[in-house]
Formats: sequence, structure tokens, C-alpha cells
Amino acid sequence: MSGSANRAFLVVLDSVSCGGAPDAAEFGDAGANTLAHIAQFCAERRPEGPLRLPVLDRLGLGAAIALASGDAAPGLGSEPQALWGAATEISPGKDTPSGHWELAGLPVPWDWTYFPDTQPCFPPTLVDAVCAAAGTGGILGNRHASGTLIIEEEAEAHLRTGWPICYTSVDSVFQIAAHEEAFGLDRLLDLCAAVAPILHDMRVGRVIARPFVGSDGDWMRTSNRRDFAILPPAPTLCDAVQGAGRAVHAIGKIGDIFSMRGIDTVAKGPDAALMRHLGDAVRDMPGGSLTFANFVEFDSNFGHRRDPAGYAGHLEWFDGEIGPILDALRPGDRMIFTADHGNDPTWRGNDHTRERVPVLVAGAEGAAGQIAFADVAASICAHLGVPPIGPGRSFL
Repeated sequence: MSGSANRAFLVVLDSVSCGGAPDAAEFGDAGANTLAHIAQFCAERRPEGPLRLPVLDRLGLGAAIALASGDAAPGLGSEPQALWGAATEISPGKDTPSGHWELAGLPVPWDWTYFPDTQPCFPPTLVDAVCAAAGTGGILGNRHASGTLIIEEEAEAHLRTGWPICYTSVDSVFQIAAHEEAFGLDRLLDLCAAVAPILHDMRVGRVIARPFVGSDGDWMRTSNRRDFAILPPAPTLCDAVQGAGRAVHAIGKIGDIFSMRGIDTVAKGPDAALMRHLGDAVRDMPGGSLTFANFVEFDSNFGHRRDPAGYAGHLEWFDGEIGPILDALRPGDRMIFTADHGNDPTWRGNDHTRERVPVLVAGAEGAAGQIAFADVAASICAHLGVPPIGPGRSFL
């Protein structure tokens, strides 16, 4: 069935991946497996026992892990009752824009720019541009760092000097942290918007505003993060659906990732709020529409912090919440669960990992097998009855 009455919901569980990428060794990630290692951690070391994801597992999560990597995932072995497979990325990165763009039918056509792991790591001309835009005499950080750790290390100096905290990672990203009240949220967003074109011309994928609050060593990042992503260089799934006269609704940071191109409406917030927004979309979005969601806290709160117990708990929270939403789907709806990259919380370091990702489709049945990221966009176009986008092939 395809056509204007159908709806599609593309739900990216940020970093919820399943190992087995054929080029993982090129990224230093041979053997990484986010889901399998979390499941093994729970079975061996968690007081609460094995990982319990009955809803996602019935959709084919355990089968997708086995297909992707062959690794054991204790507690995940149900017979799939939906369409399932595992997708492989071809873009030369393991970051948010690469994964989302390719899922939307646009493999990244260039190599991203990455800053060296030195201190300082940013070129003086970039530092000068940030200082000029911020109206400050310097910046803090200027190194590779975990976002939460660098705030702990630099927050007091930030409050004392008023200088922004600038840092990066192994991904193509330039992040600016600042106190939401002392520095000002609007000032931080204006600063990021001012320097983003400079970074984008350098082929740096994202400038990210990282506001935080607190005092006296008690710091907390807020939900007012904003990504200033480089504009996709060609049309994506969002453009294809919008261009066919259909509604495109973004949940989470999707609007930022695609620089709002091809997107009509946006709902943001922490993951708990995003789950409510997803339920609202299932209830309210019209026939022919695309809802594109990203649940970021798997990645930001647990993957980067190398917290397998916390990651497991968030997976179980998601599994418990998604069941009623799936029950509310209409005939003709398809809800696709997938991921954009890995972030194995048992892995060394604190950055993303190169892995295959599960693809689970509620509202359909069968085995899609080994597929490509871009096949997701092709499948949604086929389901909605809009002109195809990208190099992928439909599995629906």
C-alpha cells in the first residue's frame, strides 16, 4: 500500500547501534557494539539483571543485532513480529549529520574537517573570530574534551572572565558552552550563529550551543542546546516529502540537523517531552505526512559518559513508553526505528563508534536483511507515494 493516506514516522534513537560495521577498524572501532555490550553488561554485572526490551525486541531488535554482528545480546532473542534489518553507512564519518543525512537519502559527498587533538587545537584566526563575535579578550578550553567535564573544569573561570568555553571532539564539531544566565542564552545563540558560516566554510559539520546553569561546582547543562549544522548540499527526504505538498514535522534536533530545510514544524525538549510529542504526532499528523524524530539522550547522557547502566535504564524507559504509541498507529502507518551511529558505553574514550544500526518497522513484516542507510529514505518515499530521493532502494 502506498499513497497520500499513508503516514511515516522515522524515529532515530541516537547512537543505539549494533556493531558489525565492515569499516569499523578504519575508525579504531573494531569490536564496538553498543547494544550487545549493554546487554552483556546487564546480564553479568547489573543487580537488576538482564536488559528487558520486550517491545523493541518483538519488533526485531535482537535479530538485528545478530544479523549485524553475530554478537550475543542476552535477553534479546524474541521472534520478530515486524519488518527488521540492519543498515550499513557509507559516509566517511560517524557523526550526527553524516548519519541523519544518509538516512534521509544523502550520503555525505566530502570529508569533514576535524580539529587536531592538541592544546590549543583551534587555529588562531578562528579564535580571533570567536573573540570578535563574543566581544571578549579570549576563549577558554581550546581542546578536545567531554562536554560535561569541560564545564566542570572551566565554569568558574568562565564566570570570572566572561570568556566562552570552546571545545571539540573526534567528530567534526565546534562547541561553545556558556552560562545561560551570566553569559546569556540569546548571546550564546547569537555567537554560534555568527561563527557558524566560518566553520561551515571549513567543512566543520556543526557549531553547537551548550548552555548550562548552576554555581559553586554544581553545574548542569540545560535543554536549550542548539545545533547550527552545515546546510545539506543536495535535497533530502525532507525536501522530497515537502516538495510533494506533504507535511514534515521534526521532533528533537532534526530541524537543526537539516538547517530547517524541508521542515514545516518543530517540537523540542528533553526525551520525556519528545515522547509526548511523538504521541501527539501519531494522534494529529495528517495523511501523507512525515514525522522525523531524534531521541538524543541515549548518546548525550549515557554514551559519551560511558555509562552502560544509565544507557540500559534509558532503553528500558523508551521501551516502556513506546508501546501505547505503537498501539495508536493507524492502518497504513509505518514507524521506523533506527540510529545514526554508535556510542558504545563500554568502549574506550568518550566518542562515537562506527557501527551498523538496527532498522525496525512497525506496521510491516518480514526480514529486510542487510540494507543501506539510504534505503530508509527510499522506503519512506515509496510508502508515501512521493518521488524517490537518493541512491537507496525500498525495502517496503
